[in-house]
Amino acid sequence: MRTQRTRFAMSVAVCAVGALTLASCSGESSTDDPATTSAAGSSSAAQSSGSAAADGLGAPVTGDALANAVTLDAVVGHLEELTSIAEANDGNRAAGTPGYDASVDYVSGLLRDAGFEVETPEFSFDSYDLRSASLRAGDREVPSNAFTYSPAGTVTAPLVVAPTDDTPGCEATDYDGLSVTGAVVLVSRGSCPFAQKGIVAADLRAAAVVVANNEDGPLDAGTLGSTADARIPALGVSREDGAALAAGGGEVTVAVDSETTTTTSRNVIAQTTTGDTDNVVMAGAHLDSVPEGPGINDNGTGVAAVLESALRMGGAPQTTNAVRFGFWGAEELGLVGSTKYVEGLSDEDAAAVALYLNFDMVGSNNPGYLVYDGDDSDKEGAPAGPAGSDAIERTFEERLAAKDADGTDFDGRSDYGPFIERGIPAGGVFSGADDVKSEEQAARWGGTADEAFDPNYHTAEDTLANVNRDALAVNSQAVAYGIGTYAESVTGPNGVPVGEQRTAARQSQ
Repeated sequence: MRTQRTRFAMSVAVCAVGALTLASCSGESSTDDPATTSAAGSSSAAQSSGSAAADGLGAPVTGDALANAVTLDAVVGHLEELTSIAEANDGNRAAGTPGYDASVDYVSGLLRDAGFEVETPEFSFDSYDLRSASLRAGDREVPSNAFTYSPAGTVTAPLVVAPTDDTPGCEATDYDGLSVTGAVVLVSRGSCPFAQKGIVAADLRAAAVVVANNEDGPLDAGTLGSTADARIPALGVSREDGAALAAGGGEVTVAVDSETTTTTSRNVIAQTTTGDTDNVVMAGAHLDSVPEGPGINDNGTGVAAVLESALRMGGAPQTTNAVRFGFWGAEELGLVGSTKYVEGLSDEDAAAVALYLNFDMVGSNNPGYLVYDGDDSDKEGAPAGPAGSDAIERTFEERLAAKDADGTDFDGRSDYGPFIERGIPAGGVFSGADDVKSEEQAARWGGTADEAFDPNYHTAEDTLANVNRDALAVNSQAVAYGIGTYAESVTGPNGVPVGEQRTAARQSQ
């Protein structure tokens, strides 16, 4: 998952006898205790050939059946493979690297073996090399991080502090009465993307922008989205350092040494050969890591859960609707792969996508149980998603009822963003990134209050050892449940009318 931030062949585990059915692969597994299940008596997805999956399932796909077929052992097997890939490739699987290419080969190979129609379309993107970044106030070096795509430059100028309101630095009027030209602007995080804060400041002829975190702890930088949006040097600092800078005033020096080059990456797109192609159910997860680490929770966990759901379903399942899987490249550089994909859809093709399910980080070390707030019932941050997103939210809330899941904002930090912008309903589950778990949440779910959901986020410590297996088990089956439920019917469980809402939205366009 981006922080509004930037930068093998292996066989499918399937039952080895007769016509493959979801129930026969699940053994005696139960959704009540997914951590104890095993994939056909094996702990690795590499134990059998996958030829049965290519023949399709012997029973219709349903949410419960697919959830029961997806096991913790099989999902962990994929994470072990992604770990091995990273270890063999400088410790990461970042876009534009051999580690990412090996991840594409691993995922696409399994899907082809399972009978899916698979493509790996290439796209270009800007690769960002940050050599150094610093912020000085008087004789003090202030800890800071550069935003990805921040242009190079050194600026010494007066510090101008933007007022902290509901939309800090998101509108030109936030700077009314302030002398911004040639200044370094200090603005609080929140409400709008970092790129927008930088664009507003640049339009007012600021020389650089510094974004202070709006919660305790350092700001793990972020992304300015693209080189087109990155017009002035931009750094992130902690809330505490932001407050000290604001109190001190005076001149500051911002220095960024960076280089941006254009390179290429690939998405993996796989679709069933069966089902209604006028109501395509799409599920996705980003496949790249940050350069700093192997990305096993972010987002190996989402990839593993979606991939195992696809393999258990098989390429020619008995489904009402066609199912398409997307494994996105360069998400950590600003949702590049998913954005390129959605932009490339014709109006007709976009209208055929009934809904999009996004899974980004589902095994965080200090996990939350979070469902994207499709109806904006929490009244926080972004508005409601497109018509039908509310129904998807209810589907996952019902699945996670035992966990009493909270909502999480459609804040644009993952690959649902381009789909929402295109008017496609979206949803999914999430175990949390750099936001802090509250005391009330810790009392409800366990874990540690006042610490990040994933303290290893975007670091070299984002490893399999730091994945919470219990959360991964629960959420992996929720992933499969959502995919299977909507593969069976876009009306959803209990008559929740995702399909009807989507159809009404199409007709109104």
